[in-house]
Amino acid sequence: MAYETAKFIHILGIIMLLGNVTATAIWKFFADRSKDPKIVGFGQRLVTLTDWSLTVWGAALTMIGGYGAAAIAQMDLMSERWLVLGQILFVASGALWIGILVPLQIRMARMARAFEAGDTIPDAYWRASRIWFIVGLAITVPLVAAAWVMVAKPS
Repeated sequence: MAYETAKFIHILGIIMLLGNVTATAIWKFFADRSKDPKIVGFGQRLVTLTDWSLTVWGAALTMIGGYGAAAIAQMDLMSERWLVLGQILFVASGALWIGILVPLQIRMARMARAFEAGDTIPDAYWRASRIWFIVGLAITVPLVAAAWVMVAKPS
């Protein structure tokens, strides 16, 4: 029962993580497309809020559940190729998120607070938003690949 509980926590974390990453990109795209400072600012605030409440917790649950299940099953995390590959993909995605996306989101949130009151959205915000989408996509690819590796367990 402990293994199944840990595995459930792992899967729940993945659902939270991938669900938030994809849903956030979709509704941010449409908020930005409105070009309305209040909508764009609100959307940017929600990106920050959901990243801290869903992405961080989703990643934490993914790790807690995954490593917990591996410990219960007495798996050697470095002997199975699929486990090593999954961990590399997960860590690569997280490093990009922490190193590039989080600082970018903080900068964008500060700009959004200024223009949400009705000011014009500066060009710097639009440039940062384009980079956010490109880097966000680059971060999502290894996450999806890690999920596939965990299911398919390629040798």
